Amino acid sequence: MKLITALIRPEKLPDVKAALFDAKVFKMTVSNVIGCGQQMGYTEQYRGAVTEVNLLKKVRLDIAVNEDFVQPTIEAIIKSARTGNIGDGKIFVTDLLQCIRIRTGETGREAIG
Repeated sequence: MKLITALIRPEKLPDVKAALFDAKVFKMTVSNVIGCGQQMGYTEQYRGAVTEVNLLKKVRLDIAVNEDFVQPTIEAIIKSARTGNIGDGKIFVTDLLQCIRIRTGETGREAIG
């Protein structure tokens, strides 16, 4: 079992969701987050004052998958989120030691579904 965490551009969320659904990945948690990376932010002017914006809006996807869905999930995210520009995001894959479905008490592979 793996936990795939992807940080993507907010405007790419509909494309990523569609690609994940095509890859038969339907279960995910989506959060709005802010952060900075290589993109380094930008400056803007508001009422005559120059403001530096270095925490940018991103979307975080957390997807728990069984081993056979790891590569299709990663490929779907990359295919649909890539623009080729700085700020496209990152994907992190971590081991998931345990998963428990609260409703039924199922554990492990069966709990992820």
